[in-house]
Parts: sequence; C-alpha cells; structure tokens
Amino acid sequence: MAPVYDLAPGNPAGRATSTLPRVPSYPFLSDEWITEARRIREEFHDESQPVTNPVRINQVITEVPFTAGEIEAHIDTTSGELEMGLGHLEQPDVSMTLDYETAKAIFVDGTREAAMQAFMAGKIRVQGDLTKLIVAMQDQNAPITPGAGEMARRIKEITG
Repeated sequence: MAPVYDLAPGNPAGRATSTLPRVPSYPFLSDEWITEARRIREEFHDESQPVTNPVRINQVITEVPFTAGEIEAHIDTTSGELEMGLGHLEQPDVSMTLDYETAKAIFVDGTREAAMQAFMAGKIRVQGDLTKLIVAMQDQNAPITPGAGEMARRIKEITG
C-alpha cells in the first residue's frame, strides 16, 4: 500500500505520515452514510449477530446537524437480523423520538448507558409496546460474534 504524504505547511518536506488509506467518513444517517453502512452490512451478511427478540421500531431523530428538519428512520428485526433504514414502517411495535447525538451514541457507539441516561432524562420519548422494546434490548447482552464486532467497528469508522 502506498504511503500517504502530508504536504501541509507544517510538513514542508512532505514526509509520509501514514501507510494506511484514509477512510471516508459521513454524517450519521446522511444518504451517503446509509449507503455505505448497508454495503458494510451486506459484506458481513453471513456473519451478522442473530436477533432473538423481533421488534419493529419507528424513530424520529431531531436536532440533525445537516438538515433543517427531522429524520424519520426505522429498525426492523422481524427477519432475525437487524435492518435499519430511512422512512417509517407501517404498524410498528414502538415509536420513539430522540435527538441526533443520543441516536448516534446508541446506534453507532453502542452505548447502552447513553440510552438509559437519555430515557431517564426525558430525551427519548417512547410510544407503543415498551415491554417489547426492553426485551429487544436484551439482545445487546448476547455475546457479540466476531463478524458482528468487525461490522460495528467498520460502521463506526465511516461515521463522521
């Protein structure tokens, strides 16, 4: 792999700063991020984390830094695998409204504590079958497969 050269003023000699290619990063939930995250998920399709508690969740993400409005998204695990996308599902089990930073902490960083703290602080509003949501969250306690761990790492890496 070819070195990456830094030609910035602070490095007038243009010394190689890294031999690793720069990974592009995209704002969480942007069209580009969704496209790349789907590509990564497809790459790890056969190694994905099994889901034992199916749930259909609609989300309204507020305070999105790259758009004036909100983003409607969803999670559907009824196929036995986690599927995330833009838009809302018909007849969800749960609908939730949360801010962009909280959504990113939960869905990209995998920070369960962020979810609990945000819920207790009223930053996550939930309508629907709260029990189904709590049971589905228990899947996060299952041991992570190596493929699922690598997929999560790669998605986090592309997230700006």
